[in-house]
Amino acid sequence: MVMLKLVTIPNKILTTPTKKITDFDDQLARIVKDMIDVLDAQKDPPGVGLASTQVGINKSLFIMRPTPHDKVDVCINPEIIELEKTTFEDVDEENEKDEEDRKLEGCLSIPRVWSPVVRPNRVHLRYQTITGEIKEEWFEEFKATIVQHEVDHLNGILFTRRAVEQNAPMFEERKGKLKRIKNI
Repeated sequence: MVMLKLVTIPNKILTTPTKKITDFDDQLARIVKDMIDVLDAQKDPPGVGLASTQVGINKSLFIMRPTPHDKVDVCINPEIIELEKTTFEDVDEENEKDEEDRKLEGCLSIPRVWSPVVRPNRVHLRYQTITGEIKEEWFEEFKATIVQHEVDHLNGILFTRRAVEQNAPMFEERKGKLKRIKNI
């Protein structure tokens, strides 16, 4: 079996909305396993999430693992039900450090490009599991950012579009340093 390959811009699948998954079978389980292998193979930088479109598959599915020690979350046919932006008073000291760590958003399909995209820090998601079970769950902080980034992928929206919408600066990593670039 050939391992799936990471797709990068300007591949059209990255801006094409995905199709709903209706068959929860061995083929789907294989796709998920292969996507985990692709995510695990990303080292510089490591990936925290991967949408099916990023491996050339037009199905409504993403996986995420915020840290290498976390289990992989699989979200099929995800739908954002509600977004919530918490206020500064709601952020404790521990989360303030998390905020500092995630100021810049990037994407494996747009190598070495980063932008401080602003996203709500709580998201209520309805999705299906690998067996088709419907779940609803709130994700917060870094996980909320990942969920929104990956759901955007499934809707054909890249984070660079969000950066342009927000008039946020974009940076390209060159020789370990960030250089401001014109928006893509």
